[in-house]
Amino acid sequence: MKVFHPRGVIYVLVILIGLLSAMPNMLPATALQRLPDWLASNQLSLGLDLQGGSHLLLGADTRPLIEKTLQDTKETFLHGLRDKGIRYQSQPVNAGSFSVTLTGLNADADKASEVAASLARGSTGEKQFDVTRDQQHITFTITEEYKASLASDAIEQSLEVVRRRLNESGLVEPSITRQGNDGVLVQMPGVSDPSRIRDLLGTTAQMRFHWVTDNASSANTIVLPNAEGNQQYRLQKQVAMDGEHIKDAQLGFDPNTSEPVVTFKLDNTGSRIFAEMTKSHIGVPLAIVLDNKVLTAPVIRSVIAAGAGEISGNFTPSEAKDLALLLRAGALPVPLDVMEERTVGPDLGSDAIEMGVTTGLIGAALVFAFMITLYRRWGLIACTSLAINIGLIIGLLSAFGATLTLPGIAGIILTIGMAVDANILINERIKEESAKGKAAGLAIPAGFDKAYATILDSSFTTLIAVSLLFMFGSGPVKGFAITIGIGIFTSIFTAVAVTRQMMGWATRNRSRQVLTFGNNWLNQSGLSRINFMRGRVVGLVASAILSIGSVILFVQPGLHYGVDFTGGTLIEMQSSTLSVEQVRDTLAEHQIEGASIQEFGEPGNYLIRVSQQNSDAGNTVNLVKNAITAKDSAASYPKVDMVGAKVSGGFADASILAVLIAGGGILLYLWLRFEQHFALAATATILLDLTKTIGFFALTGLEFNLTAVAAMLALIGYSINDKVVVFDRIREGFRANPDKPLLEVLNSSIGATLSRTVYTSATTFLALLPMGIAGGATVSSFALPMLFGIVIGTSSSVFIASPILYYLGRRREQRGLPQLKPTAEEIRASLAHIP
Repeated sequence: MKVFHPRGVIYVLVILIGLLSAMPNMLPATALQRLPDWLASNQLSLGLDLQGGSHLLLGADTRPLIEKTLQDTKETFLHGLRDKGIRYQSQPVNAGSFSVTLTGLNADADKASEVAASLARGSTGEKQFDVTRDQQHITFTITEEYKASLASDAIEQSLEVVRRRLNESGLVEPSITRQGNDGVLVQMPGVSDPSRIRDLLGTTAQMRFHWVTDNASSANTIVLPNAEGNQQYRLQKQVAMDGEHIKDAQLGFDPNTSEPVVTFKLDNTGSRIFAEMTKSHIGVPLAIVLDNKVLTAPVIRSVIAAGAGEISGNFTPSEAKDLALLLRAGALPVPLDVMEERTVGPDLGSDAIEMGVTTGLIGAALVFAFMITLYRRWGLIACTSLAINIGLIIGLLSAFGATLTLPGIAGIILTIGMAVDANILINERIKEESAKGKAAGLAIPAGFDKAYATILDSSFTTLIAVSLLFMFGSGPVKGFAITIGIGIFTSIFTAVAVTRQMMGWATRNRSRQVLTFGNNWLNQSGLSRINFMRGRVVGLVASAILSIGSVILFVQPGLHYGVDFTGGTLIEMQSSTLSVEQVRDTLAEHQIEGASIQEFGEPGNYLIRVSQQNSDAGNTVNLVKNAITAKDSAASYPKVDMVGAKVSGGFADASILAVLIAGGGILLYLWLRFEQHFALAATATILLDLTKTIGFFALTGLEFNLTAVAAMLALIGYSINDKVVVFDRIREGFRANPDKPLLEVLNSSIGATLSRTVYTSATTFLALLPMGIAGGATVSSFALPMLFGIVIGTSSSVFIASPILYYLGRRREQRGLPQLKPTAEEIRASLAHIP
């Protein structure tokens, strides 16, 4: 056996590059200063749940934009009809369309159709409106493609406006990204109270100038209130000038009254328009309108030709400063509503880091101790492979510029447990080959070759569930999915590149010797004689009873849904002086109805929940904080979660869809990879496992949130992983002894894989156990169900999946069908005997 195989050199280089990428995350600041900038900057950035900060998910309301587009098109069309002398009657814009009835001669309809056809397509030829003609009626309907194009352009413009506003506000390094089709995600590290930012981003800031009129009978007028809502102004409907011509705005003070005002300057076009309009309207009030509210309406006393003006409106200095900021940054093309708000205080973030690192290290230490005790020096090789695997995960995440979140740490910890699975499979296979008397030079390659197919099958099924987490999840859940996905690939790589190479190096001078392993806690020969299938009826009946009971618990008392699904506001509050009753009375005094208050953890820690119907987006957060602060000025708010109805409804739909697609995808893969009765047995068992896990949520009262969905999908991947290992061995048994009775094949296969099943489950359980015990409420919805699911998934592989496969296999026998489809080699061999 070669010591330095070329492939081994490539493996070493890849590992060194990966570990080099991970190194900056482990070094202190003083050591980083000595590294090149390109390497020192290659670090994981911390998510808001670890460093503290706020994020706002803003949803764009494109309906006003669509209505304005239709209204503008309608006005253009009517202007064209007037130019051609065509008489008409128009209908208001309604539900994405408008209609015009021609009242002139029939010949006018052809001319009107020509005008309509010229407006149906854009400047580049794309179709924007469907135009239909029914005798004298012409109808314009906006196309779905044009709607999508308008919405997409509006979101892109909104991103730039939001970025300019936040830069003007002096906020340090905000992250502004597009979320889905109509969302803008703003992440603000270090911002623990985003109320001012929420107001800045939630204001459209569409500035317009209208002339005030006293013509109450005209249809071309509108009535708008002032900013305080105590006065109405009748204005000309036609806009005198848009605010887009404002090029600068600053906070100023009136020299006569010392009141704060906003001074603005116009661009060249705006200066010319403003001079002309004021010249012809001396003595007429000019209303300055911001988002359909009149800020001020001064009377024009003389021509304003300097291209500058002043806005007054009983502002405070802060309000005038923010208004000037909005005018400088420009107007949003569409209103942005707060759909989701999450805030984590810096102290809570640092606690989360300490908890995540501590529980991760303890979990890794437990896994390492278990593997070394179990396999001795071969376990040490597996631990070395596992340590390199963790380094590669961190290195890849750093190279991709990923953000590390608390669910991401949970993903790494889960990967520690799951990555051991490949090494246990390999060690158990090599142990079996060695028990047959094979020397190391033959046992190691044979063990790896037999383990590869199982490793690939189990990894691919897990990857299906993880991919759905990435597709349907958001924020931290996507980070969890990416971590697990990368961990799957690095686990396969290290099993090949590290474990096999190190085993080869360790046995290079004794390749003809038979290998010995550590403690054989589960004797293979003894397990093979146990009749596991004797308890098949009891196992299936017990499983059915537990699943039915779980369904009953799901109905009553039901799950304790988090705000991710119900919508509403969840505020974590700390107060050393207020009791639960005082908090409840305080909220009632401020007319915040329907709030539930729960004390948790240390005395003085409270969870305040306000349901969606009582939530007015981010305003509820301000109302609650103001009410509590009035009673206790020292109260703090380490964590705030606010989820709107649209987002929560999307979470529920996406979660159900993700679980269904995960089941369907795994069923399809197993159907293609195995025979149909294997796929049906595995899928049915997974459904039973999921119902029991849902019952666990209902029984324990754990919050069912987006993290819980991540746990459910992770359990699907983990549980199917275990089934695939058993089924691979059953299929191998059928291939080796096609005439052997079904029960004997099942019993021997279960016995042969039981040690691997128990050992893998034990390592994953040990990896997650510290997080389940000390992780706290933040990750309890993930860690505790996973611990429960590991026990359920392991037992169901033996007592549920195999019995279901037995009954399905008996059914195939009665129909005269073989348990396995013939392989290509078997088909060729049978054809060779045909004369």
